[in-house]
Amino acid sequence: MATTEKNILKRLYFVAGCLFVFALAVVFKLVDIQFVQGDQYRALADKTTTRDFPIPANRGNVYSADGSLLATSIPKYDIRIDAIQAKDATFEKHINALADSLHAYKGKPVSYYKNIIRKARKNKNRYFLLARNISYSDYIRMRNFPLLNLGAIKGGLIVEQTTRREHPMGGVASRSIGYERFDEDGNVSRAGIDGAFGVKYLRGTNGKRRKQKIGNGQWKPIADFDQVEPKDGYDVYTTIDVNIQDIAHHSLLKQLELYEAEHGCVVVMDVKTGEVKAIANLAKTSKGTYYEKRNYAVYEAQEPGSTFKVMALMAALEDKVVDTSTVVDTKNGRKKFYGRYITDSGSGFGAISAARALEVSSNIGLASIIDDNYAKQPQKFIDHLKAWKLNDSLDISIMGEGVPDIPEPGASNWSRNALPSIAYGYNLTITPLQTLTFYNAIANNGEMIKPRFIKSVKSFDKPIEVFEKEVMIDKICSNKTLAEIQDVLKNAVIRGTGKRMYSETFSMAGKTGTARTNYADVEKWYKDKKYVSSFAGYFPADNPKYSCIVVIHEPSTKVGYYGADVSGPVFKRIAQKIYTDTPIIDKIETLNFEHNLVNEDYENYFENARKYRELMPSVIGMPAMDAIALLENLQVDIRIKLTGSGIIKKQSVEKHQKLQTNQTIVLDAS
Repeated sequence: MATTEKNILKRLYFVAGCLFVFALAVVFKLVDIQFVQGDQYRALADKTTTRDFPIPANRGNVYSADGSLLATSIPKYDIRIDAIQAKDATFEKHINALADSLHAYKGKPVSYYKNIIRKARKNKNRYFLLARNISYSDYIRMRNFPLLNLGAIKGGLIVEQTTRREHPMGGVASRSIGYERFDEDGNVSRAGIDGAFGVKYLRGTNGKRRKQKIGNGQWKPIADFDQVEPKDGYDVYTTIDVNIQDIAHHSLLKQLELYEAEHGCVVVMDVKTGEVKAIANLAKTSKGTYYEKRNYAVYEAQEPGSTFKVMALMAALEDKVVDTSTVVDTKNGRKKFYGRYITDSGSGFGAISAARALEVSSNIGLASIIDDNYAKQPQKFIDHLKAWKLNDSLDISIMGEGVPDIPEPGASNWSRNALPSIAYGYNLTITPLQTLTFYNAIANNGEMIKPRFIKSVKSFDKPIEVFEKEVMIDKICSNKTLAEIQDVLKNAVIRGTGKRMYSETFSMAGKTGTARTNYADVEKWYKDKKYVSSFAGYFPADNPKYSCIVVIHEPSTKVGYYGADVSGPVFKRIAQKIYTDTPIIDKIETLNFEHNLVNEDYENYFENARKYRELMPSVIGMPAMDAIALLENLQVDIRIKLTGSGIIKKQSVEKHQKLQTNQTIVLDAS
């Protein structure tokens, strides 16, 4: 009996000892967790339940040269409620009134809103969505609803702000104005001005706020005294003139539709400053409509065709191997070069001067001039093109610029036929903007200026950076050569391939271009001929203010395809409308002729110029308060009358119309 009791006691002592050791281990571990590793575990717990989220900065605005809004960020709001934050008495006191307000705002029955909010409270939903992607005016309205007006602590209000990029001018120049977009994988696409200047100027610096995880992958903002407010981006002021941009866009669109072309582009540049005043790029959709698909003027390196003949003749004149009166035999429109025939339109031009060869755009004429004088020293000719930087990218701010390709002796794409082909614009590629830059230098008395899209960067009205003109080449050729080329370009419009553009009341200078495209498969090309039609030049001819290039790809050959027929009318329409539709006094005064009709137009538009200071944007489809905010920020004092509430359905002044001081704008909303 005694032995049995002794064995039981030993077992009890053993169990008690084990429990004591276990207790000591638990205490040791608790002390270790609490005091030794406490900070580590607390940080881990905090990391899994709270996290810092970015507060997006407001992206800077993009403006035209005269301050018209081209791109802006519109704030949007999500309204949520922490359904269990309010005390029971407070919740019951305000739930009916809140449901009434939501009914008046969103339209569904009062009982519906009462039921879903009560259900959210029952389910302990701390992040219940009431409204998504609403405007600032609707946000102000909702935060004054019963219960929500008590704020985050007493009422459970949760507000989250995002921004949406808007282009007030719609599709006009949308590709050139551009964007900066991120996909789900974080890859970024940057197009146009908005993309080029996004990182450095427009984007701003994001802030941060802390949120708490409340289950189901949802995060609720919490009060955080360490919250960092975002720093808004700077505003970018472009060189774009909205009047000229509108003229260029619609002139190009009209011609693309008429000729059923595949795509086209227009660039208008200020001769003295290199400022790009308009850039339009339109491509055809499967439905036959046109939109800004790609920035063809900047990115599309192509064979320029006959517009390049100007560069060829300038090189020959500069080397004095010919002068403008040198006779070149173009025969009957067909001549063999190294086993390959080069042809002219029609039955040829016979023996003509070098100047006349350019005026009538003779392929044989320019090929003969260059081959006769540079066949034994082709590098000398190519060096002229390189000296004019035609083999280099312009290195402009807009991304995606096309890379030019001008072959040299010894290159894989060089042959004996390369030289005569280059003379009339084949066997090399450059972009439309490069071609225009060269023609602009001719108009600017030989000074080549880098195209510029930006005037300045500002923070409100404070200048951050101002961009001045950048000279690429002080003088592209001698004064004698320059004067001769200017005369030929003027005569090309008066009596050459551009003679259908000629106007007795308005002087223009320039060169037509018609080039084959997609002709690698010759047999296929002859079955379905495709061309690129172009015109490059400047106006007025004797005191140039603007240079311009028009390039139209693959017009219907059933309608027409020559540069003079397809692209020339666009150039003429743009030139004439700039001087009659754009109320800028110094532009009218540059004309060097007297004409009664033009003088009358000048007087009328001079009067308008003193009255109008801004263009009316389209606000149709925008929330009423957003539209009012946009209009109140225009650079003209106007009066706004709003009828109704909600989304703008009608505006009393059409978009792009110039506004007068104290003019009343009526907005109808519903």
